[in-house]
Amino acid sequence: MARRPRIGVLALQGGVTEHLDLLTGLGADAVRVRTPADLAGLDGIVLPGGESSTIDRLLRMFELAAPLRTLIGGGLPTLATCAGLIILADFLEDPAPGQQTLGLLDITVRRNAFGAQVVSEEATLDTPDGPVRAAFIRAPIVTRVGPGVEVLARHHGQVVGVRTGTVTAVAFHPELTADTTLHQWLLDPRAAGRRQDRAVARRVTDP
Repeated sequence: MARRPRIGVLALQGGVTEHLDLLTGLGADAVRVRTPADLAGLDGIVLPGGESSTIDRLLRMFELAAPLRTLIGGGLPTLATCAGLIILADFLEDPAPGQQTLGLLDITVRRNAFGAQVVSEEATLDTPDGPVRAAFIRAPIVTRVGPGVEVLARHHGQVVGVRTGTVTAVAFHPELTADTTLHQWLLDPRAAGRRQDRAVARRVTDP
């Protein structure tokens, strides 16, 4: 019997359980990632939504920022949702005081661009992987896309999904609508196959 792909979900803060449940339902060995040791043996990782500045502080507190940057920059298949998109961006228009990012995607992001939680909404988005039912909750937008970064989705004319190499990053929550389209991409052997020749083309350095 083939080994089930081992997919980590960063579990420092934010929406974790829904991602774990979706991945398990798709046949993955889904595990929580809280320490550098938890990164060993992963075939992919999800960076979930939550409070991006809190996740940033916890990444550094638990010494996860540097090894995570190295793994994702080296081609580990990655799905980042909402706060995860912010964590991966090169630049933030409106960072919280002292907020850092992993700097792995050549994009600029504006946090909370779709407003407060009370104006949250759902929408069906067209993507190269097929329609995705998305939930927007205090969602960011991508205001600049660098060369080599593919735009996956737009909402109200704004860029809300991008992909480069082995990384897919979106401003919304597919896990809250139980849409598995992007999680299936993460588990697709073709995503893992890109690890060798289409890793994130970024210089990996500490901030």
